[in-house]
Amino acid sequence: MTRDDAIEVFNHQQAAWNARDPEALARDYADDCTVISPIFRTVQGKAAIVESFRALFTTFPDWQYTTQELLVDGDTGAETFVVQATHVGEFMGLPGSGRKFEIQGVRIFRLQDRKITYERRYYDFTGFLIQLGVLRGKPARPDAGPPGA
Repeated sequence: MTRDDAIEVFNHQQAAWNARDPEALARDYADDCTVISPIFRTVQGKAAIVESFRALFTTFPDWQYTTQELLVDGDTGAETFVVQATHVGEFMGLPGSGRKFEIQGVRIFRLQDRKITYERRYYDFTGFLIQLGVLRGKPARPDAGPPGA
C-alpha cells in the first residue's frame, strides 16, 4: 500500500465525516476490522462499525470531524483530529443536554488493500465527560503548592 493510497482512503473518510454518512465511512473498513474506541469500546466487523457510526450521529448529529495531520509509514499510520459537536441524544444513559464540546485526539490504524483493518482511537475521555456534564471536576489552584508545603 502506498502513501498515496492511504491519503486517498483518508480523503474519502473526511468526505464521509463531513456528510455524517455511516455507510460511506464503513466502506473504508475491512469486513473483519477491529476498532477500539473510548466511546464504543471494541467494535468488530463492518456491520458493527456501521451501527457505531449511526449511534454516534444520533447522539451528536452535528458531529464535525476535522483531520489535522496524517502520518503514514507503510501500512501503518496516525491521524490527528479535532471534533466539535453538541450532545443531543441519549449518551451513557443520560438524555441529551444540549452541551457543546471539543475533543482532540489521534487514530492509529493499519491498512491493507485500501481498507482499514485495525483502528485505535485516543482522546481525553475524562475531559469529554466533564464537558458533557457527566463528570464534575475542579481546576487545580495555580497558587497551591505541594502538600505539606
